[in-house]
Parts: sequence; structure tokens; C-alpha cells
Amino acid sequence: MTEGRDAGGALRASPPYALLDTVREHLMAVHGATSVRLYLTDYGGTVLSPCDPSGDDSGPLRVSSSPEGRALGSQERHAQQVPHGDAVDHHLPVTVRGDRIGILTVRLPGDRSTPEVLDALRQVVDQLGHEILVAERDTDLYQRARRVSRLTLAAEMQWQLLPARACAAAQYAIGAQLEPAYAVHGDNFDWASDGEELTLAVTNGMGRGVDASLLTHLAVSALRNARRAGVSLADQAALADQAVYDHYRGASHVSTLLVRVELATGRMEIIDAGSPQMWRLRGKTVERIEPDRQLPLGMFEESHYVPESFTVLPGDRLLFVSDGVYEAPSPRGGTYVEAALARALLATRLLPAALVPGALLRDVAEYRAADTLDDALVLCFDWFGDSLD
Repeated sequence: MTEGRDAGGALRASPPYALLDTVREHLMAVHGATSVRLYLTDYGGTVLSPCDPSGDDSGPLRVSSSPEGRALGSQERHAQQVPHGDAVDHHLPVTVRGDRIGILTVRLPGDRSTPEVLDALRQVVDQLGHEILVAERDTDLYQRARRVSRLTLAAEMQWQLLPARACAAAQYAIGAQLEPAYAVHGDNFDWASDGEELTLAVTNGMGRGVDASLLTHLAVSALRNARRAGVSLADQAALADQAVYDHYRGASHVSTLLVRVELATGRMEIIDAGSPQMWRLRGKTVERIEPDRQLPLGMFEESHYVPESFTVLPGDRLLFVSDGVYEAPSPRGGTYVEAALARALLATRLLPAALVPGALLRDVAEYRAADTLDDALVLCFDWFGDSLD
């Protein structure tokens, strides 16, 4: 890439597996960078894994204890003076619509670390993030780099089904996480927005391993198919229920919580078809929202679903959790929902939505103090309100 060539154009023309090389060449030629490294957030959200096709890397970094991890958490550029010289490492978050993909670390000579150059670096990082998401259709390089261990087949299926782990817009922010990240089987989350409304879905397919993942795949695909046909929330649930029942004849079912949010008003429709729970933090008050329980998807033939109305106010935080969270047992007796969930939701109230699921799941792991085979899912939804008001 020559100095006169646009970084965005070069990235779009780059082979999908060569994005880092393309960025490195540009930053060295145009801004005098002496090294460029890309780290991607792993599936568990605790490690930044190096992504370098050449194999020349420095190993994984802990998000909790590295300068790169601090930049990822704060979503702000972090500058680090390089020992024995005037060079500076600039750790820049690679984030696309709220989804924290990783960190690009660019080493510049001290005299090149000017505000103008740093603004240019931010633009390159934004372009790189978008191109990584596009490139993942055609290469395994970036998904392979995110893995600190091998995914089970069931987990592979579930992660491929997810939209992202975070999403941000003017009216809302979402963060979500599954555990055990490398061996999850039945839990899943989904969302979609069209500018007028946002639809959220939290699902838990019964069973273990690939069987649970196959069941969840069918249910989520049926919900998406109905949603994309433009039908009501009740019809989305009914059509997915029919698809699961037609295949399993009631032998397996899917617990689901469906939410539709009208973006202009905050008015919501909710269908509680199973075990996921919904909690609300309003100010310093935590309470569980308990819509009428309806039948899980696929339990009986031609089940009828009725949405309930609910209104979310600016500043509200909604938390959706699976049974692997609220039923997590303590060695001392009692469950997480009885002893710790409200406390943890209050303790994380100052964190952005993208960081809440990881913090809550770490708290769950400490509470139960033992490994479990059950999935655990947390989805955090922050409502800011209509930006036009």
C-alpha cells in the first residue's frame, strides 16, 4: 500500500486472511509505525489472543491485567511508553456497533504520536473492525485466533448461531455472554432491530451436548424465519412452537423469553414461554419482572401465545438470565437468585451493558465454587430512550 492510497480501499481489496498485513503495511508506510499487532477477544471474554498469520506473536494477554485489556474495558486508547527509547505503544479498541472485537496495538516513534496521527489510527481501526466481520465469511483465521482451547461441537454450533456479544444504538445497549464458553450446548440469545422496533430472544433447549444445540438451532431458526416474515410476536412464538413440535412431537421443548421493544416509546411486548427470568434495575431498586408463564415451545401441538404489555423507562436496566444462573447452588445451601443476584445487579450498575454479563457470570462461578455441566446465560439490556425526544 502506498502513502497516497486510502486505508479503507486497501482493506476492502485485501484478501480476507491478509487484513492485518494490509493495515501493518499502511501504518508503517504512512505513519512510521515500527510494529502493528492485532489481539482478538476470546470466546470467554477473558483473554486477548494474538492474530498473526506469520506466527510471530507474543502470546495471549489477560483482559484483567494488561494495558491492552484496560483499553478494551474502557473503550479508550491507552498509550504505553516503550522501555529504552522514545517509542509509544498505542492500544486501540477494535469495536463494531458495541461489539468489542479486540485491540490493535501500534508502536509509533514519539515524534509521530500526534493528535492528527492518532485520529487517523482510529479511522483505520474502525475500518479494520468492519472488514474483519465481513472477512469471517470467507476465512477461519479470525475465529481460530479467538480460541484458547478447542470448542465442543455443540459450542461451535451455538456460537455460529449468535448475532454478536454486544450491540449499541442511540436508544439502547446490549451485552450478552454464554458459559461455559467452550462447551455450551442449549442456551442461546438473539436480537434484531429495524429502526422501529427491537426484538430480543433468550432460549434454552432441553438436554445436553449436540442434541440440545440441534434443538435450539431449530427453535432460533424458526423464530428468525417468522420474525423476518414480519408477523407479530405472538405469531413468531406460535410458528416456532409448531416447528419444534412437528419435529420432536413433544419429546423435547425449548424454554423461551421473547421481547419486542418499540424504539420510539419504550413500550414492550413480552412472551414468557419457559424458564429464562427477567429482572429490572431502576435507580437502586432491583425487582423480578414476572409475566404470566406460558408453555415452552414444542411441548404441545398448536399452543396459543399471548403477549403482555410492559414499559421500560430511560435509565432502566433489564437483565435476562437462564436457569444456570438463577438456580446455581452454593456449597453452603441456597441458590444464586435467593442470595446474590440482586446484590450482583446493584454492584455492576455502573458498568456498561457489554461488561455486565461477564462480571455477573464470574460472580456466579465464585458463588457456586464448583464446576457445573449446566449452561449459564446473561443478557443485559440498557434503555436510554428515543434520542429524538
